[in-house]
Amino acid sequence: MASAAVATRGGWTPVGALAQAPQQPAPRAVPVEVAQSMRRAVPVQFDAIGTVTPIRSVAIKARLETVVTDVHFDDGAIVKAGDLLFTLDSRQLAAQIRQAEGVVARDRAQLEAAERDLKRHGELVARGASTTVNLDNARTQVDVLAATLKADQSALDSLQVQLSHTRIHAPISGRASAASVKAGNFVRPADAAPLATINQMAPVYVAFAAPQRLLAGIRAAVAAGTAKVEARVGGEGPPESGRVAMIDNTVDATTGMVTVRAVMDNADESLWPGTLVNTRLTLRVEEAVTVPVAAVQRGQAGTFVFVVRDGAALVQPVTVARNFEGLAVIAKGLEPGVTVVTDGQLLLANGTRVQPRPSRS
Repeated sequence: MASAAVATRGGWTPVGALAQAPQQPAPRAVPVEVAQSMRRAVPVQFDAIGTVTPIRSVAIKARLETVVTDVHFDDGAIVKAGDLLFTLDSRQLAAQIRQAEGVVARDRAQLEAAERDLKRHGELVARGASTTVNLDNARTQVDVLAATLKADQSALDSLQVQLSHTRIHAPISGRASAASVKAGNFVRPADAAPLATINQMAPVYVAFAAPQRLLAGIRAAVAAGTAKVEARVGGEGPPESGRVAMIDNTVDATTGMVTVRAVMDNADESLWPGTLVNTRLTLRVEEAVTVPVAAVQRGQAGTFVFVVRDGAALVQPVTVARNFEGLAVIAKGLEPGVTVVTDGQLLLANGTRVQPRPSRS
Protein backbone atom coordinates (compact mmCIF):
# COMPACT_ATOMS: atom_id res chain seq x y z
CA MET A 1 0.00 0.00 0.00
CA ALA A 2 1.35 3.37 -0.93
CA SER A 3 1.93 5.75 1.93
CA ALA A 4 0.60 9.33 1.79
CA ALA A 5 2.83 12.29 2.52
CA VAL A 6 2.36 16.05 2.91
CA ALA A 7 4.82 18.82 2.28
CA THR A 8 6.06 20.92 5.20
CA ARG A 9 8.60 23.73 5.43
CA GLY A 10 11.23 21.24 6.62
CA GLY A 11 10.34 18.56 4.06
CA TRP A 12 7.77 15.82 3.57
CA THR A 13 5.98 14.28 6.56
CA PRO A 14 3.72 11.24 6.48
CA VAL A 15 0.02 11.88 7.32
CA GLY A 16 0.15 9.23 10.05
CA ALA A 17 2.93 11.12 11.78
CA LEU A 18 0.74 14.27 12.01
CA ALA A 19 -2.00 12.22 13.60
CA GLN A 20 0.45 10.96 16.21
CA ALA A 21 1.87 14.48 17.13
CA PRO A 22 1.21 15.50 20.80
CA GLN A 23 -1.52 18.14 21.43
CA GLN A 24 -0.81 21.32 23.53
CA PRO A 25 -2.08 20.74 27.16
CA ALA A 26 -4.88 23.00 28.48
CA PRO A 27 -3.70 25.74 30.92
CA ARG A 28 -3.51 24.44 34.48
CA ALA A 29 -6.00 25.99 36.95
CA VAL A 30 -4.36 28.03 39.72
CA PRO A 31 -5.34 26.79 43.20
CA VAL A 32 -6.74 29.67 45.28
CA GLU A 33 -8.61 30.24 48.54
CA VAL A 34 -12.01 31.88 48.22
CA ALA A 35 -14.70 33.45 50.40
CA GLN A 36 -18.16 34.85 49.93
CA SER A 37 -18.99 38.55 50.15
CA MET A 38 -21.65 39.06 52.82
CA ARG A 39 -24.00 41.80 53.93
CA ARG A 40 -23.82 42.28 57.68
CA ALA A 41 -24.21 44.88 60.41
CA VAL A 42 -20.89 46.68 60.82
CA PRO A 43 -20.29 49.36 63.45
CA VAL A 44 -18.63 52.64 62.51
CA GLN A 45 -15.82 52.97 65.04
CA PHE A 46 -12.79 55.07 65.87
CA ASP A 47 -9.85 53.93 68.03
CA ALA A 48 -7.65 56.27 70.05
CA ILE A 49 -5.43 56.46 73.12
CA GLY A 50 -7.19 58.05 76.08
CA THR A 51 -6.33 59.24 79.57
CA VAL A 52 -8.29 58.43 82.73
CA THR A 53 -9.07 61.42 84.97
CA PRO A 54 -11.25 61.56 88.08
CA ILE A 55 -14.53 63.43 87.85
CA ARG A 56 -13.84 64.91 91.28
CA SER A 57 -10.51 65.24 93.02
CA VAL A 58 -10.06 67.05 96.35
CA ALA A 59 -6.78 68.07 97.97
CA ILE A 60 -7.20 68.11 101.75
CA LYS A 61 -5.42 71.05 103.40
CA ALA A 62 -5.31 72.45 106.92
CA ARG A 63 -7.07 75.78 107.57
CA LEU A 64 -5.39 76.37 110.92
CA GLU A 65 -1.86 76.60 112.26
CA THR A 66 -1.77 73.77 114.74
CA VAL A 67 -0.57 70.21 115.36
CA VAL A 68 -2.03 66.97 113.98
CA THR A 69 -3.24 64.83 116.88
CA ASP A 70 -4.58 61.82 114.94
CA VAL A 71 -4.97 60.33 111.44
CA HIS A 72 -8.15 58.25 111.09
CA PHE A 73 -7.68 56.43 107.75
CA ASP A 74 -5.23 54.01 106.19
CA ASP A 75 -3.12 55.10 103.25
CA GLY A 76 -4.92 54.34 99.98
CA ALA A 77 -8.19 53.43 101.70
CA ILE A 78 -11.67 53.92 100.29
CA VAL A 79 -13.41 56.70 102.23
CA LYS A 80 -16.97 57.93 102.20
CA ALA A 81 -18.15 61.52 102.27
CA GLY A 82 -18.28 62.65 105.89
CA ASP A 83 -15.68 60.20 107.22
CA LEU A 84 -13.29 61.70 109.76
CA LEU A 85 -9.79 61.91 108.29
CA PHE A 86 -7.66 64.10 110.58
CA THR A 87 -7.97 65.55 114.07
CA LEU A 88 -6.03 68.73 114.88
CA ASP A 89 -5.12 70.20 118.28
CA SER A 90 -8.10 72.33 119.41
CA ARG A 91 -7.15 73.30 122.97
CA GLN A 92 -6.28 76.93 122.19
CA LEU A 93 -9.46 77.46 120.22
CA ALA A 94 -11.52 75.85 122.97
CA ALA A 95 -10.08 78.33 125.49
CA GLN A 96 -10.81 81.27 123.17
CA ILE A 97 -14.37 80.06 122.73
CA ARG A 98 -14.91 79.92 126.50
CA GLN A 99 -13.60 83.46 126.78
CA ALA A 100 -15.87 84.63 123.95
CA GLU A 101 -18.85 82.93 125.59
CA GLY A 102 -18.16 84.92 128.78
CA VAL A 103 -18.05 88.16 126.83
CA VAL A 104 -21.36 87.35 125.14
CA ALA A 105 -22.93 86.48 128.49
CA ARG A 106 -21.74 89.83 129.92
CA ASP A 107 -23.10 91.71 126.89
CA ARG A 108 -26.45 89.98 127.20
CA ALA A 109 -26.70 90.90 130.93
CA GLN A 110 -25.81 94.53 130.22
CA LEU A 111 -28.40 94.66 127.44
CA GLU A 112 -31.09 93.27 129.75
CA ALA A 113 -30.23 95.91 132.36
CA ALA A 114 -30.36 98.67 129.75
CA GLU A 115 -33.74 97.42 128.53
CA ARG A 116 -35.06 97.60 132.13
CA ASP A 117 -33.77 101.17 132.43
CA LEU A 118 -35.44 102.05 129.14
CA LYS A 119 -38.75 100.67 130.40
CA ARG A 120 -38.41 102.55 133.69
CA HIS A 121 -37.65 105.88 131.96
CA GLY A 122 -40.64 105.33 129.70
CA GLU A 123 -42.93 104.96 132.71
CA LEU A 124 -41.43 108.07 134.40
CA VAL A 125 -41.85 110.19 131.28
CA ALA A 126 -45.47 109.04 131.07
CA ARG A 127 -46.07 110.32 134.64
CA GLY A 128 -44.10 113.52 133.99
CA ALA A 129 -41.44 112.51 136.50
CA SER A 130 -38.57 112.44 133.98
CA THR A 131 -37.49 114.18 130.83
CA THR A 132 -37.49 112.80 127.30
CA VAL A 133 -33.73 113.35 127.21
CA ASN A 134 -33.25 110.62 129.78
CA LEU A 135 -35.56 108.35 127.78
CA ASP A 136 -33.59 108.98 124.57
CA ASN A 137 -30.32 108.29 126.32
CA ALA A 138 -31.66 105.02 127.71
CA ARG A 139 -32.85 103.98 124.23
CA THR A 140 -29.42 104.82 122.78
CA GLN A 141 -27.73 102.73 125.44
CA VAL A 142 -29.95 99.75 124.55
CA ASP A 143 -29.02 100.11 120.87
CA VAL A 144 -25.30 100.33 121.66
CA LEU A 145 -25.36 97.24 123.87
CA ALA A 146 -27.43 95.30 121.31
CA ALA A 147 -24.84 96.07 118.63
CA THR A 148 -22.03 95.07 120.98
CA LEU A 149 -23.76 91.77 121.73
CA LYS A 150 -24.18 91.10 118.00
CA ALA A 151 -20.48 91.80 117.33
CA ASP A 152 -19.30 89.60 120.18
CA GLN A 153 -21.72 86.84 119.17
CA SER A 154 -20.27 86.96 115.64
CA ALA A 155 -16.76 86.61 117.07
CA LEU A 156 -17.92 83.57 119.03
CA ASP A 157 -19.50 82.07 115.90
CA SER A 158 -16.22 82.61 114.02
CA LEU A 159 -14.27 80.78 116.70
CA GLN A 160 -16.74 77.90 116.60
CA VAL A 161 -16.28 77.66 112.82
CA GLN A 162 -12.52 77.55 113.32
CA LEU A 163 -13.00 74.84 115.92
CA SER A 164 -14.87 72.75 113.34
CA HIS A 165 -11.75 72.94 111.14
CA THR A 166 -9.85 70.90 113.75
CA ARG A 167 -11.86 67.85 112.66
CA ILE A 168 -11.28 67.32 108.93
CA HIS A 169 -13.90 65.16 107.20
CA ALA A 170 -13.90 63.70 103.68
CA PRO A 171 -15.82 66.09 101.38
CA ILE A 172 -16.39 63.36 98.74
CA SER A 173 -16.36 59.59 98.49
CA GLY A 174 -13.37 58.01 96.77
CA ARG A 175 -9.93 56.55 97.27
CA ALA A 176 -7.53 58.46 99.51
CA SER A 177 -3.85 58.89 98.82
CA ALA A 178 -1.16 58.33 101.40
CA ALA A 179 -1.32 60.85 104.24
CA SER A 180 1.57 63.32 103.98
CA VAL A 181 1.52 63.99 107.75
CA LYS A 182 1.31 61.88 110.86
CA ALA A 183 0.30 62.60 114.45
CA GLY A 184 2.54 65.27 115.93
CA ASN A 185 3.30 67.12 112.68
CA PHE A 186 2.72 70.88 112.62
CA VAL A 187 0.49 72.06 109.78
CA ARG A 188 -0.61 75.44 108.48
CA PRO A 189 -2.72 76.81 105.60
CA ALA A 190 0.37 78.01 103.71
CA ASP A 191 1.74 74.47 103.29
CA ALA A 192 2.10 73.63 99.59
CA ALA A 193 1.56 69.89 99.94
CA PRO A 194 -1.95 68.72 100.86
CA LEU A 195 -2.51 66.49 103.86
CA ALA A 196 -4.00 63.93 101.47
CA THR A 197 -5.84 63.74 98.15
CA ILE A 198 -9.15 61.99 97.47
CA ASN A 199 -10.00 60.88 93.92
CA GLN A 200 -13.45 59.74 92.91
CA MET A 201 -12.98 56.31 91.34
CA ALA A 202 -16.44 55.50 89.99
CA PRO A 203 -17.49 56.91 87.65
CA VAL A 204 -14.43 58.44 85.98
CA TYR A 205 -13.64 60.48 82.88
CA VAL A 206 -11.75 59.12 79.86
CA ALA A 207 -10.51 61.87 77.53
CA PHE A 208 -9.15 61.26 74.01
CA ALA A 209 -8.51 63.24 70.83
CA ALA A 210 -10.47 62.68 67.61
CA PRO A 211 -9.66 64.12 64.15
CA GLN A 212 -11.77 67.05 63.06
CA ARG A 213 -13.14 65.10 60.07
CA LEU A 214 -15.10 62.98 62.56
CA LEU A 215 -16.52 65.94 64.48
CA ALA A 216 -19.79 66.14 62.58
CA GLY A 217 -20.33 62.39 62.87
CA ILE A 218 -19.57 62.41 66.60
CA ARG A 219 -21.99 65.26 67.21
CA ALA A 220 -24.70 63.51 65.19
CA ALA A 221 -24.14 60.25 67.10
CA VAL A 222 -24.32 62.04 70.45
CA ALA A 223 -27.54 63.79 69.44
CA ALA A 224 -29.05 60.48 68.26
CA GLY A 225 -27.93 58.65 71.40
CA THR A 226 -25.94 56.04 69.46
CA ALA A 227 -22.45 57.10 70.55
CA LYS A 228 -20.81 54.56 72.86
CA VAL A 229 -17.30 54.43 74.26
CA GLU A 230 -15.28 51.43 75.40
CA ALA A 231 -11.96 51.63 77.23
CA ARG A 232 -9.52 49.04 78.48
CA VAL A 233 -6.01 49.05 79.92
CA GLY A 234 -3.36 47.34 77.80
CA GLY A 235 -5.93 45.52 75.69
CA GLU A 236 -6.55 42.95 78.45
CA GLY A 237 -9.74 41.99 80.19
CA PRO A 238 -13.28 43.11 79.39
CA PRO A 239 -13.63 46.76 78.41
CA GLU A 240 -15.40 49.38 80.49
CA SER A 241 -18.41 50.94 78.77
CA GLY A 242 -19.53 54.53 78.90
CA ARG A 243 -21.03 57.44 77.01
CA VAL A 244 -19.77 60.68 75.49
CA ALA A 245 -20.21 63.43 78.07
CA MET A 246 -18.51 66.37 76.39
CA ILE A 247 -17.00 67.49 73.09
CA ASP A 248 -14.55 70.35 73.47
CA ASN A 249 -15.71 73.64 71.98
CA THR A 250 -12.44 74.19 70.08
CA VAL A 251 -10.43 72.20 67.55
CA ASP A 252 -6.69 72.40 68.15
CA ALA A 253 -5.45 74.38 65.14
CA THR A 254 -1.94 72.87 65.37
CA THR A 255 -3.06 69.22 65.30
CA GLY A 256 -6.55 69.33 63.81
CA MET A 257 -7.83 67.26 66.74
CA VAL A 258 -10.75 67.84 69.09
CA THR A 259 -10.92 66.51 72.66
CA VAL A 260 -13.78 64.16 73.50
CA ARG A 261 -14.54 63.20 77.10
CA ALA A 262 -16.54 60.13 78.11
CA VAL A 263 -18.00 59.05 81.44
CA MET A 264 -17.19 55.43 82.35
CA ASP A 265 -18.98 53.53 85.14
CA ASN A 266 -15.73 51.87 86.33
CA ALA A 267 -17.59 49.83 88.95
CA ASP A 268 -14.61 47.50 89.50
CA GLU A 269 -12.05 50.33 89.37
CA SER A 270 -10.21 48.80 86.42
CA LEU A 271 -9.57 52.31 85.09
CA TRP A 272 -7.09 54.07 87.38
CA PRO A 273 -6.76 57.86 87.25
CA GLY A 274 -3.73 58.92 85.23
CA THR A 275 -3.37 55.72 83.20
CA LEU A 276 -3.37 55.51 79.40
CA VAL A 277 -6.14 53.35 77.95
CA ASN A 278 -7.20 52.04 74.56
CA THR A 279 -10.52 53.65 73.70
CA ARG A 280 -13.01 52.76 70.98
CA LEU A 281 -15.77 55.17 70.02
CA THR A 282 -18.73 53.56 68.23
CA LEU A 283 -20.77 56.11 66.31
CA ARG A 284 -23.45 53.91 64.76
CA VAL A 285 -24.10 50.49 63.17
CA GLU A 286 -24.57 50.20 59.38
CA GLU A 287 -25.58 47.40 57.01
CA ALA A 288 -22.78 46.93 54.45
CA VAL A 289 -21.17 44.39 52.08
CA THR A 290 -17.97 42.93 53.52
CA VAL A 291 -15.14 40.68 52.34
CA PRO A 292 -12.00 39.51 54.15
CA VAL A 293 -9.29 42.16 54.11
CA ALA A 294 -6.97 39.67 52.31
CA ALA A 295 -9.27 39.74 49.28
CA VAL A 296 -8.63 43.43 48.56
CA GLN A 297 -5.74 44.18 46.21
CA ARG A 298 -4.24 47.49 45.17
CA GLY A 299 -3.16 48.41 41.67
CA GLN A 300 -2.40 51.48 39.59
CA ALA A 301 -6.11 51.98 38.92
CA GLY A 302 -7.06 51.63 42.61
CA THR A 303 -8.40 48.83 44.78
CA PHE A 304 -9.93 45.68 43.30
CA VAL A 305 -10.79 42.08 44.10
CA PHE A 306 -10.65 38.91 42.00
CA VAL A 307 -14.13 37.45 41.67
CA VAL A 308 -14.61 33.86 40.52
CA ARG A 309 -17.12 33.29 37.71
CA ASP A 310 -17.37 30.09 35.64
CA GLY A 311 -14.05 28.86 37.01
CA ALA A 312 -12.12 32.01 36.02
CA ALA A 313 -10.77 34.92 38.09
CA LEU A 314 -11.99 38.31 36.93
CA VAL A 315 -10.80 41.72 38.11
CA GLN A 316 -13.56 43.67 39.90
CA PRO A 317 -12.78 47.29 40.93
CA VAL A 318 -14.18 48.15 44.39
CA THR A 319 -14.24 51.10 46.78
CA VAL A 320 -13.29 50.26 50.37
CA ALA A 321 -14.92 52.45 53.03
CA ARG A 322 -13.00 51.12 56.05
CA ASN A 323 -11.74 47.98 57.75
CA PHE A 324 -13.36 46.28 60.74
CA GLU A 325 -11.95 43.28 62.62
CA GLY A 326 -10.38 41.61 59.56
CA LEU A 327 -13.15 42.61 57.19
CA ALA A 328 -13.08 45.23 54.44
CA VAL A 329 -16.31 47.21 54.21
CA ILE A 330 -17.12 47.69 50.51
CA ALA A 331 -18.81 50.98 49.70
CA LYS A 332 -19.18 50.36 45.96
CA GLY A 333 -18.46 47.72 43.33
CA LEU A 334 -19.58 44.44 44.92
CA GLU A 335 -22.85 42.72 45.78
CA PRO A 336 -23.38 40.15 48.53
CA GLY A 337 -23.02 36.46 47.68
CA VAL A 338 -20.11 36.89 45.24
CA THR A 339 -17.12 34.51 45.45
CA VAL A 340 -13.82 36.39 45.86
CA VAL A 341 -10.23 35.17 46.00
CA THR A 342 -8.55 35.60 49.39
CA ASP A 343 -5.18 33.87 48.73
CA GLY A 344 -3.15 33.11 45.60
CA GLN A 345 -3.66 36.44 43.80
CA LEU A 346 0.02 36.72 42.82
CA LEU A 347 -0.48 34.06 40.11
CA LEU A 348 -3.69 35.54 38.74
CA ALA A 349 -4.52 37.83 35.86
CA ASN A 350 -7.85 38.81 34.44
CA GLY A 351 -9.42 35.59 33.10
CA THR A 352 -7.00 33.10 34.71
CA ARG A 353 -8.54 29.68 35.37
CA VAL A 354 -8.71 28.93 39.10
CA GLN A 355 -9.36 25.93 41.29
CA PRO A 356 -10.70 26.76 44.79
CA ARG A 357 -8.90 24.94 47.61
CA PRO A 358 -9.78 24.52 51.30
CA SER A 359 -8.86 27.47 53.49
CA ARG A 360 -5.80 27.02 55.67
CA SER A 361 -7.22 29.21 58.44
